[in-house]
Amino acid sequence: MFKRTKVTDGTATGQVGIKKKSRVPGVMITQFIEELPERKSHPDFTRKPIALTIQEGKFAFFKAIVTGDPQPTVTWRRNNGDVSDVSRYQTKYDPNSNEHTFEMPNVMPDQADTYKCFAMNEYGQAAVTVVLNVIAVGFKKNKAPQEAAEAPDGNFKTVLKRRSKIRPKSEQPQKKDGEIDPKFWELLISADKKDYESICAQFGVTDFRVMLKKLNQMKKERQEEQAEFVSSLSNLRHIKVNGDDTASFELCMDLIEPSSSIFLYKDGVMVPYTKELGDKMKHTLNKVGKKYIFSLRDLMPDDAGLYQLDVGDVNMFSTEFKIPMVDFLVKIQEVKAIEREDAVFECVLSNPFSKILWFGKNLPLEQDDKYDIQVSEDKLIHRLVVKDCLIVDKGIYSACAGIKSCNAWLVVEADKNAQKGKKTARKTTRAGGSGMDLQKVAEQQQVKLVKEREERIEQIKAAPAAPPPASPPAPAPAKAEPKAPIDAEPRIVSEPAAAADPPVVEVESTEPGITSGLSDIYVLRGNPAEVTVKMNMDRDGTWFTDGEQLNSGAGITITKDGTSHKLTIQSCKDDDSGVYRFASGDQSTQGKVTIGGVPEFDPDDVHKFYKPVIIQVGQNAAFKMPFPPQESLVVSWFKDDTELKDGGGVKMVREPNHSRLLLRDCLRTDAGEIKIQLKNPFGAVEATSKLIVLDRPGPPEGPVETVETTSTLIEIKWNPPKDDGGSAVTKYSIERQQAGQALWTKLGDVSADKTTSIRDINVTHGKKYNYRIYAENPEGLSDTLETADSIMAGIMILSGPPGAPSVVSASKTCINLTWTPPEDDRGVPIIGYQLEKRKKDTNQWITYNALNEPIEDVNYAVKEVTEGAEHDCRVSAINESGAGDPSPPSVMVCAKNPNMRPCFKDPVDFIVVRAGNSARVKICYEAEPPPQITWLKDDEPISPWINIITTEGMSQLVIPSSTRSDSAIYTIKAKNSVGEASFDIEVRVTDEPKTPGPVELEQTVYGKVAVSWAPSPDQELDDRLYYVVSQCNSDTRVWKNVADRLFANTYTVNNLLPGVEYHFRIYAKNDMGLSDPSQSPTWGANSNRVPIPSHGGKSSSGVSFERPPSILVPLKVHTPPKGYKLYMTCAVRGCPTPTVSWYLNDVCIDFDNNYYITNSFGVCSMYILRVRSQDSGVCKVVAVNSFGQAECSTELIVRD
Repeated sequence: MFKRTKVTDGTATGQVGIKKKSRVPGVMITQFIEELPERKSHPDFTRKPIALTIQEGKFAFFKAIVTGDPQPTVTWRRNNGDVSDVSRYQTKYDPNSNEHTFEMPNVMPDQADTYKCFAMNEYGQAAVTVVLNVIAVGFKKNKAPQEAAEAPDGNFKTVLKRRSKIRPKSEQPQKKDGEIDPKFWELLISADKKDYESICAQFGVTDFRVMLKKLNQMKKERQEEQAEFVSSLSNLRHIKVNGDDTASFELCMDLIEPSSSIFLYKDGVMVPYTKELGDKMKHTLNKVGKKYIFSLRDLMPDDAGLYQLDVGDVNMFSTEFKIPMVDFLVKIQEVKAIEREDAVFECVLSNPFSKILWFGKNLPLEQDDKYDIQVSEDKLIHRLVVKDCLIVDKGIYSACAGIKSCNAWLVVEADKNAQKGKKTARKTTRAGGSGMDLQKVAEQQQVKLVKEREERIEQIKAAPAAPPPASPPAPAPAKAEPKAPIDAEPRIVSEPAAAADPPVVEVESTEPGITSGLSDIYVLRGNPAEVTVKMNMDRDGTWFTDGEQLNSGAGITITKDGTSHKLTIQSCKDDDSGVYRFASGDQSTQGKVTIGGVPEFDPDDVHKFYKPVIIQVGQNAAFKMPFPPQESLVVSWFKDDTELKDGGGVKMVREPNHSRLLLRDCLRTDAGEIKIQLKNPFGAVEATSKLIVLDRPGPPEGPVETVETTSTLIEIKWNPPKDDGGSAVTKYSIERQQAGQALWTKLGDVSADKTTSIRDINVTHGKKYNYRIYAENPEGLSDTLETADSIMAGIMILSGPPGAPSVVSASKTCINLTWTPPEDDRGVPIIGYQLEKRKKDTNQWITYNALNEPIEDVNYAVKEVTEGAEHDCRVSAINESGAGDPSPPSVMVCAKNPNMRPCFKDPVDFIVVRAGNSARVKICYEAEPPPQITWLKDDEPISPWINIITTEGMSQLVIPSSTRSDSAIYTIKAKNSVGEASFDIEVRVTDEPKTPGPVELEQTVYGKVAVSWAPSPDQELDDRLYYVVSQCNSDTRVWKNVADRLFANTYTVNNLLPGVEYHFRIYAKNDMGLSDPSQSPTWGANSNRVPIPSHGGKSSSGVSFERPPSILVPLKVHTPPKGYKLYMTCAVRGCPTPTVSWYLNDVCIDFDNNYYITNSFGVCSMYILRVRSQDSGVCKVVAVNSFGQAECSTELIVRD
């Protein structure tokens, strides 16, 4: 329910205003009457106008689509002004699309406003607002000077309301000496605290204390200004390059007035953007809830600069887009990896780059357990390692350096050797790489960069020596500018002011000035410090520190030598730190002197830190080092003199008085020297520790060498492992396996201190053995070192040749051979034989079985033969030493069946089929050559609609939809050149019998009743039909059969008791089953009643079992692979029994030989031996009887 309120706006006298809710957000609806007439409606918007930001002079328009009955009238208004000028505002209506258009050709900045669209009829009104922003073109060049000139009080903020605080380069005034660029403060206000130091270094700001004080004041003022437009501002994310070659920055802000204007500036110049045409304009704004995302597409080098976002005339966010001049010398290449294998992407850059961006499937990648990002020392080679590749990791991966990017596919293939149902072990191999020597490319590029750097230095050095351009003569040559004094201590110098033009340098100035000013310096505690100021003429000056004047004395000496003024502190103390200023007249210069010392560690803490950290593989290693709190202190951690970076398995925590290092899930490669370094402007100090990671030793070094082998012993030796796992190897364990067997047995242990060899004296002459060696330390056993080849005890003794194989029998699929053992086995037992075969007219013998799979008997059936081809075979005896000499070859034998008379295999001579179903008679036979098959029906040729399918060894007779007339004796005849054979099959097509006729009871003698009934209508059609009589009495009330297999229509029931009621049922039965019963009248106590006649399929109670077809179990969706078998089934019921038909894509397939269709008591089945691509589609089953029709369908999808 919607809340109803009375309103007066837009309503006439006596009308009510009921607020309604529209399906389109932002639409306000007012209904004028309580109840709407039938088929009438108030106005509403199905498409509302969309806010527009457009350049001056463009064609601006709003479109809206309204509904309502009667047709609403649409009008347009604006908040500040009217729209009656038809030359500037035009209203149009398209009856075909039902669109109302409000057009503004050649839009001007004064047309920027909030517009309203009203739709009204006699039942209500709908209204919606839309904002138009116009970007003035040529605003900076033409209008700004005029408006500035018109500002009487010089307050440009009120005149240039929509101008950024950062002026374009063309309008920036000349920067005075010591003045800070406004861009510095804009960046600092929006920056994170961790970026303050780098921004100050970029703009040469060294007085951090003054900077922080002013920054806090500016932030407070900016927040007060922002509070007029936004209620909250958060999640400021600076501009960055994305994986799709775009750059974006974002922020979350809650506008107090949703219609507030949003402006985007680049280096102080307003840039146009769009909210809808993101694919056509360079700059785009996307809004998701309170999040605003600004994007740049088609990145170019001139896109670099300072981007600012303003709401109204207040800046909300500033971010600088830096584009380094870098390109890819070697791009990443496509990688094809096996599942559980690592994949490597590599590239080489043209210039050093500390970190590039990696993307996987358009998502940014960071250093973690899945991805390893590596950078070479020269920062030219960059690698991405995708660990443990899975199928889900395949996709496009890209590398971005600045605005340059390259991408390549990662293709992950399934491991064909993996066992089904088991997870394969992770592989130690790597796939991918560039396929080039990246180190060589990087070295060549490094040489090129060094050469270019040296050339630039040479040019800079040669620049002052160049003769200045011609200028008017001067009274005296200008003095060379003196160089600043060089101190032994570290110094941070601000950026020098812009050099004066050469003509001005040649003219001697009559005004006093400072030619060499003060700069910020750092001095070690107790060392002397000296600061010097040089002027262009001899003048006196005064020194100040923190506002107090200084004089010589108390460790301070002030001297003057012509134009040079010098202040010397003999021994610096902490109190001497401060800002020193030199003033001479109205000229002054200042610099900060900071006194301090090199960072120090507590000796006890250094001693504790020196103790090594010992852990096991997979554990975390933690280091902690306390130190006194200090300003400008840089803490760095190193491993083996390589600086560690935070990320991945490395976590570094910096606190004011200590620092912690955490290495997660350490491996053996993480072991080494760990060093912490404290560094400030005065120097650095280091403390060293050691990380020891304990693990199982590596495998012993191979190969395994055979020292001695005789008939009674084998001696082998090996080398110690390269990696002892962090602790000494204590012993070696050796296991032995006899060649050809799967069992490994322990041979013994060997102390690692004594030897790396072992003698095996339990060997059998002529047998081969495999050995594997484990190294063991306190952490466990290593991986194994195995012998490459089996080692035989003693010399090799091979058996003599067996007898030539003889052919026992041959067929097209098999050749049976037999042979005799060798006459001379040379004293070594024979364990089997190796068989070889060769085709006729070739010299290549093909081995049939491997040496470790010997044929144990002296006869064998060769099954891998080519039909019709001639082969000969030979055998070799196998003993422990291997295969001996081959036997003479057998005679050539052709792989074909011998001629034989046709015969039938296990035929069935009687088949019963339900009428309406397909009948299939399948007979298998054997004959050579293939016989001619003939089918007969009652010794007559079969009808043309009966299908015969004959394949090798099998013939099949198919009756698609059988009827009773198809019952007959079918004969199959097979005849070839050797002889012929025939077989008879009786096929009986029948159906469930119909109900017998009315039943009559007649008493012949006391206790006996003659039961007679009219025959079933199927009696004459089915000679196998018989009757069953069931009886039920009032005492037991249980039905039981009293007679079965009656071929007559009468039966005499005996032993009937007086006073008991009897009922009888007569069933007709054939090969298909029972019919419905025919009920008899009641006999016995109530036999004097008028008998109730029985009618066909209806019982005495008058209940009918007839019903239309229905689907009990529907078909299910099947998706079998191509070439596989398919079994599809459903269940149908109905009375009388319905006729069932199958359809594939609306085509009946009951008579198609490719589908085997059955119907067994309502269970309908379809069987396809091998599915094909054309079997895909919609399968449907339709059941029909005299009372109706039922159907069900499903989809069959055959997969390749």
